[in-house]
Amino acid sequence: MKPKTKILIIAGSDSSGGAGIQADIKTVTSLGGYAMTAVTAITAQNTTGVSSIVAIPPKEITKQIVFTAKDIKPDAIKIGMLHSKEVIREIISSLKKINITKVVLDPVMVAKGGAKLINDQAISILRDELIKRVFLITPNVPEAEVLIGRKINNMDEMILAGYMLIHLGAQNVLIKGGHLKGSIVQDILVSKNELHIFKNKKLKTKNTHGTGCTLSSAITTFLGCGKPLYKSCELGIKYVNDAIRSNLNYGKGHGPVNHLTSVMLNKKFK
Repeated sequence: MKPKTKILIIAGSDSSGGAGIQADIKTVTSLGGYAMTAVTAITAQNTTGVSSIVAIPPKEITKQIVFTAKDIKPDAIKIGMLHSKEVIREIISSLKKINITKVVLDPVMVAKGGAKLINDQAISILRDELIKRVFLITPNVPEAEVLIGRKINNMDEMILAGYMLIHLGAQNVLIKGGHLKGSIVQDILVSKNELHIFKNKKLKTKNTHGTGCTLSSAITTFLGCGKPLYKSCELGIKYVNDAIRSNLNYGKGHGPVNHLTSVMLNKKFK
């Protein structure tokens, strides 16, 4: 099968394979895309938490992005973990050089185990400068709270948060509602002229490590294939729910989802 789209992933590495750039590569590949990468940081982590983070020098991140894109031009870009203001400034500079319009930013701030993955200065630059330069941002509720500086307790407040982020310069915002209580997960897609609510039954499992990375990469892949934003979000959410439903139950903490949920193996590989 020939890949349907080329995706450049800018994100941190997760040694356990459940989140970060490993989850991104698996997602893009499982959905029929060709994945390229620019690693922003190396983490030692597993399902119980993060034990260490080693930053990649900002200039080396730029080299990865620009040198790769010069040879194989991506159809879309997914951005994940950006841990410092210097890295974010380099990313902004790199985006100007390679000029790709379909850019999805997952503003990763805290790992599933609770480790903080970005500092306060970086959050300010991400909010004030980077979100204006991407096509879609995909914060979960805690991340949206940090970006707007207020609590979110229900769907109406999620919608308000979405419009506040639009006011800050975001083009499109998908706020993921999985952190709120209730048996239904509501994800809110907001733009200047549109509002969509995706409703799905909440799946009861602790094995949700990497869902945010997986969703943003899935949406990026569908966008890269030429699908419109609403359809890309709808299909991305469906892919993630199917991946969670597999309930792999690997590890002692928050286990990974099953990225292979979309893959049918050829007979000769069985």
